[in-house]
Amino acid sequence: MTEIDLADGAYTAVVDTVEDGLATVFFERDGDDVGNAVLDADRLPSEGRHADAILDVRIEDGSIAAATYDPERTSTRADAAQDRFDRLSKRPPKDDPE
Repeated sequence: MTEIDLADGAYTAVVDTVEDGLATVFFERDGDDVGNAVLDADRLPSEGRHADAILDVRIEDGSIAAATYDPERTSTRADAAQDRFDRLSKRPPKDDPE
């Protein structure tokens, strides 16, 4: 599908969506977003073909040379996102003028 416009090397990949056999994937390095691509989902490990999956990937010549699903980081990241959502969804106490 899309060539990955990143330098060769190791990255963290976060699967955003998987629809109709295509995966939208965001790439991070050292905690910074560095790019994204739309890929054939079959280029990803089968257990990592879902939204919010975290993968350790190696990019070579504009494509994924190796990818490993990281279930522990996927779970940890999902828990952190839920905690953030829960905190933000709580309304601050009303200031009652008395």
